[in-house]
Amino acid sequence: MESSIFNANTTPVLEQVVNFAQKRHSILATNIANQRVPGYKGRDLNVNRFQEVLAEAIERKNHPNEEISPGLVSTKSGDPMREVRESLDGILFHDESNLDIEKQVAELTKNQVMHSMALTIMEDQFNLLNVAISERI
Repeated sequence: MESSIFNANTTPVLEQVVNFAQKRHSILATNIANQRVPGYKGRDLNVNRFQEVLAEAIERKNHPNEEISPGLVSTKSGDPMREVRESLDGILFHDESNLDIEKQVAELTKNQVMHSMALTIMEDQFNLLNVAISERI
């Protein structure tokens, strides 16, 4: 019963968004930290692939025996949480690095907004659940 309460809403989907955003934030921060290292190639998670897998998981939501959110630890090799692209699109600089600091900061900011939005929605859902359980308005 407990798992059906959480799977009945978007909590599992939001959990995956938060996990993805946290992992991506770490990778983007590493890119910024290594921006001046000659020959360092930027890395990133494939956002489009993550969105595709998430859309497929939402489509499977109507199947009660399947979990939407297996969690970060039990991801499979084809999972976008494991697919780190070794290079980013962009200019190759004279030191053979490919990092544009402005683009990295912009991606980090967009990622932070996505993370904050998912946490805010999840917090609202838990507050609604708390109100329903306590039978207060």
